[in-house]
Order: sequence, then structure tokens, then C-alpha cells
Amino acid sequence: MNAVINSNRQLEHLQVDIKGMHCASCSSRIEKVVGAMEGVDRVSVNLATAKMDLGWDASRLTLETIAERIAGLGFELVPPRSESDLTLSIKGMHCASCSSRIEKVVGAMAGVQKCEVNLATGLAKIVIDPGRVSQRQLRETIEGLGFKAEAVSSSANLLAGQQQEISDRLRELKGRLIPSFILAFLVMVVSMGHMVGIALPDFLHPTSHPLNFALLQFLLVLPVLWFGRNFYQIGFPSLLRGAPNMDSLIAVGTGAAFVYSTWNLVEIWLGIDAVARAHDLYFEGAAMLIALVSLGKYLETRSKARTSDAISQLMQLAPDKATLIRGEQQQEILVDEILVDDLLFIRPGERLPIDGVIEKGTSSVDQSMLTGESLPVQKGPGDEVVGGTLNKNGILHVRARKVGQDTTLSRIIKMVQDAQGSKAPIANLADRISLYFVPAVMAIAVLAGSSWYFIGHAEFTFALRIFIAVMVIACPCAMGLATPTSIMVGTGRGAQLGVLVKNGEALEMAQKVQTVVFDKTGTLTYGKPELTDLRNFSGLSDDELLVLIASAERGSEHPLAEAMVQAATEKGLQPAEPLSFTALPGRGIVAAVHQENGNGQHEMQVLIGNSELLTEKGVAVGNDALQAADELAEAGKTALFVALDGRFSALLAIADRIKEESAETVRQLQELGIEVVMLTGDHEKTARAIARQAGITEVIAQVMPEHKADEIERIRKQGRVVAMVGDGINDAPALATADLGIAMGTGIDVAIESGDIVLMQGNLRHVLTALKLSRATMRNIKQNLFWAFAYNVIGIPVAAGLLYIFGGPTLNPMIAGGAMALSSVSVVSNALRLRFFKA
Repeated sequence: MNAVINSNRQLEHLQVDIKGMHCASCSSRIEKVVGAMEGVDRVSVNLATAKMDLGWDASRLTLETIAERIAGLGFELVPPRSESDLTLSIKGMHCASCSSRIEKVVGAMAGVQKCEVNLATGLAKIVIDPGRVSQRQLRETIEGLGFKAEAVSSSANLLAGQQQEISDRLRELKGRLIPSFILAFLVMVVSMGHMVGIALPDFLHPTSHPLNFALLQFLLVLPVLWFGRNFYQIGFPSLLRGAPNMDSLIAVGTGAAFVYSTWNLVEIWLGIDAVARAHDLYFEGAAMLIALVSLGKYLETRSKARTSDAISQLMQLAPDKATLIRGEQQQEILVDEILVDDLLFIRPGERLPIDGVIEKGTSSVDQSMLTGESLPVQKGPGDEVVGGTLNKNGILHVRARKVGQDTTLSRIIKMVQDAQGSKAPIANLADRISLYFVPAVMAIAVLAGSSWYFIGHAEFTFALRIFIAVMVIACPCAMGLATPTSIMVGTGRGAQLGVLVKNGEALEMAQKVQTVVFDKTGTLTYGKPELTDLRNFSGLSDDELLVLIASAERGSEHPLAEAMVQAATEKGLQPAEPLSFTALPGRGIVAAVHQENGNGQHEMQVLIGNSELLTEKGVAVGNDALQAADELAEAGKTALFVALDGRFSALLAIADRIKEESAETVRQLQELGIEVVMLTGDHEKTARAIARQAGITEVIAQVMPEHKADEIERIRKQGRVVAMVGDGINDAPALATADLGIAMGTGIDVAIESGDIVLMQGNLRHVLTALKLSRATMRNIKQNLFWAFAYNVIGIPVAAGLLYIFGGPTLNPMIAGGAMALSSVSVVSNALRLRFFKA
């Protein structure tokens, strides 16, 4: 929960689960009612994930009040919990005194809110405040009493619990579905068998024994209605509350058929025109409708379960157990027990359980599941590693730096879950229509049935058939699922490809992008300057000269200085510490270093910087050197002049190499019709040289970091939809100003906070992946919305008898119900195609 206090308002934001929603009418109803509450800042309800994104003023409204209002609508808000539930398996208990002893000692620990130990099962259920007591402390306390305690990983519990819940739901639906279809089929055989040549026993024939004929159908349909009782238990109360949903349509439609047929059964029993009444029964329609709609619910639930496959795969990346190093001993513990600064032993083939730093050992680490990077990366002492990645071939000792919910993997999972629970603006129209859809359908059904009966002078049975067909063909679920299912699958697929999308709004905005602005350093280039040229005018050897330059620069933290020191180190040279060092911002440095000569050591003054610095210090630079510097700048390199003891001695060139994929990425963006701009603080000549290599024609150079956002705003004011691509460190304001901020994940902590879309690695091709994924997802959403609307726009008039007016057929209610059931399945199945998206 996030809280922000502003002008006496205490704004809080929370994402909570909502139980009891069955169709888009439910989610739209909650949005409308909660959104109208005084103090609610914003509310968005996602049908596919069953989550509500809520912002409210806590000084005017409590979460309990909102929960009560939602409960009044027939739904349940599941409040967040600050405490954690743990289940420990305890071995070594022999009698009630053992379990009582554990309950007393553990229950008295600070941070333990509840402790119950069951001697028969050997399980302890404990409720704790994670901020005050850890799982490891609990386990060690119990072991100190002489028992052995093993916890089941909470992350494993969470995943297993979610999978079990889905499995139980599917098993329940299937358990009702199979007998419903068998009984509905029997009702069909009894009611219509004689029409298609199936011989019924004489005691069941509608002409000779109409009561037996009707009574058997009644007895067969009752269990079908019982198996489908959820439609009535949910549908009728919703209707009575004035907020009808899809279940209300099914309940009223099948209920009308059942009540009418039951009344005819009573008249048959009373002997009132028994044979005619026997041919005017609709038990088979009610039974088959329940069976078909139940089939649709089953298929829809099974398909929706697959939309969160990406989350499940990410959660499975984290191992359940890890090996803790304690002195000379190794101890296997649960990942949930790892604390910051613990030292862990990682074997070849094991996944890293946490984020940390390697203290000992070297190995190649496979980061493909997190970053999409196919080749393993060599890691050694001092290198950072990320939880969920795979240690390939070496033994590593890793010091834990981030554990639990703070690890990169946990934050990625949270980010993907938040994105899947968010809404895209394109869903607004469907949400507004869904709110009024069911009442409108009921009105149309009553109007159509009444019109045929009173105006068209049709038989009552014909009007009833029209009424039922309209009620059961309408499907608000298809409209409600059209957008969120595509977003769930699209964002999940993006995570698998190393592209994290923060929310549905960012996903929709990405497909509208007209201009992509790239930061240069670290984005188009590697961000690691290298010494590329050394032109020696000193009379010293190149190595002697390089040692002097690197020694002078050892006092600087500037990237250019690091490039010179790195160049000397790579050649096996050993730069010394400078005797004195002065940095001259924007111009260069002045330093004093030792120089070895035949007469011992000599203190040499070293001057490194631009030509203006040398001129200011009275050092003459020849025209040939100045011309060479211009040529280097044209090639995209930074030229530096070196003076030793007041004499011009060398010309250096340092360049930040362009990434191999930059030019190809730019070309493909341009093929997509997207304008590409480079934004940098470099000089014009250097910037244009890099831009030429990348194939970029528009360059904005010499822009200080604090002014980059102004340049983004200037482009936006030209009517362009702008995406900014940067590292999220010194260009965070520009990322926030752009319509879409894309942060390169080379600095993942900063990137997650800065960008609307986060690229898990520094490969620019992922920019294309993000934009193409957005276009594919939005195309998928539009397909879903088209079919959802088209299905209802075409189906409802046909069900109302429009074709029959012009000599065409009417729509059998059973066919209408089957079509309705399959419409939701088709929408979810279409969304699942995004699982196979390839960049």
C-alpha cells in the first residue's frame, strides 16, 4: 500500500482481489458504484484477473467502508494482510506436552501473533509479522527445544495454492458438466426422439401416455437444474438488487422455460388438453441450455488458467532451498529463511536463490529466462548475480544482498502481475456498454416476446421461444474478457522475452509511437569509452607516454580518464599515483607525476584536455595536430591534447563504440514508419558521426541532462507521440516527460522505477520487440472486441426473430445458448495466440 499526504488529503493506493464476479456487468457495476463514493480518487476493476486497482482519500473514507459497499453489491473485497501464515512440519513430538511446550515458547516470541500445533498431523500453523521475526528464528527456536522443524516454502505454497485452486475449480465444473450433458441428452431423446425416428416405449409416447412422457422429462431435468444451481443462486439475487449479470440472463431464460413446462405438466395431470400440452414442453431446452453454458464456463476457465502461464514460469525460476555456509559447515535452508549478508554455496546446475555478489569462484551464468539473452555470461569475484539465473559450470560463494520481495525476480513478478491486473484505455467503451448491457438485453427480450404475441399475434409458445433465445444468446462476458485477457497474455509473453510492460496504458501507447528518441551514451553506444588513437609527438615511446598519461588520470573518476587507465592496464603497464591532481571541469586536468630517467626520478607536469585549455596555459599546438583533431571528431571520437612540462606532446582519441545492433534497429524502426532522433550532450561533430553510423539523420546535440526533458516536450508539441529510450539514470526526467518511457535494464533497479517499459538487457533489438509486441497485442484486442460486439449486434436481432419477418428461420434457444457459451471461449482462445508471439 502506498500513502501520499497532500494538502490534508491522505491518498492511498492498493490492488486487491474481488471475489464473486462472473461477467463484465459485475466489474462495471463495482466500478460505477465504488467510483461514485465520496473520497474515491480512482477505481479500475479487471474481470480476467479478478483484481481492483483502488485509490482513495483515507482521511475521508476507510477501506472497510468500501468493502461493505462492495459486499452490498453481492461481491467480496479481500483485504491485504500485513502478517504471514507459515506451516512448519515438526518431527520428534511424542505427547501433548511436546506440542503445548512449542505453542507456549513460540507463541511468546516477539512478532508471533498466533501459534497452533497439531500433535496428530505434526504441523504447526503460525501467524507472524515478518518485520519482527523470521522463519529461521522460528525454526531455530523449535530446534532449541529438541524438535526438528521444516518449513514449506511460501513461494512454493503460493504457486501450488494457485494451481490447486484452478484445478479444484475445473474438477468441480467437470463433475457437474458430465452428468448434466448425460441427463440433458436423455431429456432430448425422450422429448424429440419420436420426431427423428427413435422408437419410444408405448408407455412413454406423448399421444398415448402424455403424463408419463412429461413426468419423465421433469424428473430428468431437475438434477440438471441442481447441477447448474449457481446460475440461479447468483443470477436471481443480482436481479433483485437491480444489478443483473450474465447469470441473471441464464436464470431467467431457463427458469421461464422450466416454469412454463411445469405448468403444462400440471395441466396434463389435470387432464386439460393433455396431448396438446405434451407437445408444448421445453424441459429439453432448459436442460440443454444449462449443459451448454456449463461447457462454455468450463472451457473458459481452462483457457483463462493458461493466460497466467508466464507468471507461473517466472515463479518456478526461484528454487525452494539453498545451501547456507556457516563457518566450515554447510546447511540446507529454505530460500524464505535467507537473510541479507548470508553466504550461500551455489553448485553447478543450481539456480541462484537471491540477488548477491560473488565472493569466491568463477562460472558462466545463464540469464536467458530473465533477460532473453541466449549466451551465458562469465561471472567472477565482485560480479553481481541475480536470483533465478542458472549457474552453469562452476562452484560459487555468493553473499546475499537482496532477499525475499526485494530481489529482481520478485520485483519483476510483481511488475508483471500489476500489468496483468491493469486496464488499457481501449477497454473503456466495452466497460461502459457492459454496465447497461444486461438490463438492455432483458428489455429487448421482453419487448421482442411481447411484440410477437400481442402485435404479431403469434402463439404464446413462439413468443416464449423468442424471449428465451434473446436472453441466452447475449454475452457480456465476451466483451469484458476481450481486453484483459490479451493484456495478461501479452505482458506475460513480454516478460518471457525480456520486455517488462508496467501497465495496459503503456502497452496501448507503444503501438501509437511515431517518434523514438534515443539517448546516445549507453543506449546507442556501449557507454564504455575506449582509447582508440594515440598520436605521439613527444620523443618518448608509446608505452612510456601512456604510463605518464594514465598516472595523471588515476586521480580522476571521469569515464574518459578510466578509458586511459584501462588502456595502460590492458598493455601490462602499471600507472602510479599522481603527486598532485586538479580537475578543471569542462576543460581537462592538471597533474604532477614521477618520470623515471637516467638521473633518477623527475617530477613532470602533465596537462590533458581540450585545445582551449592548452592555449590558456600557453602551450602552442600545431596546425597539423588541430587538423587531425578535427578529423577524429568527424569520426565520432573525442580528441584530447596532452602537454608534458609545458610542451605539446600527444593527441589522444577516445570513442564510445556504437552497438552492433544499433544500425539494424534504427533501419527497422524507420521501416515501421517511425521517426528516429538521437539526443546527446556531446559536441555536434561527435554526435553526427555516431548518428551517421547508426543511420540517424536528426540529431539534437549539446543538451545537458537537465534539459533533455525540454527537448522531448518540444517534439511532443509538434503533435508527435514520442517514446524516449534511455538508461533511466541521468535521463529519468526525459523518460517521464515522453508519452512512453523505455528504460534499458542495464541498471535494473533504476530502470524499473523510471520506465513505462523496461528492457531487461541493453540490446536495442528489444525496443523493436516492445513496439511489435504492443502492435500485436492491440491488434488482438481489436479482434476480440470486434467479434464480441459483432456477435451480440448480429445475434440478438436474429434471436428476436428479425429473419423470420422476412421469411427466414428463427433461432432455437439451444443453439443460442451454445453460441453464447462459445463466444467467451473464442475470445480467450484468440488471446492465447499471443503466447506464440516472436519478435
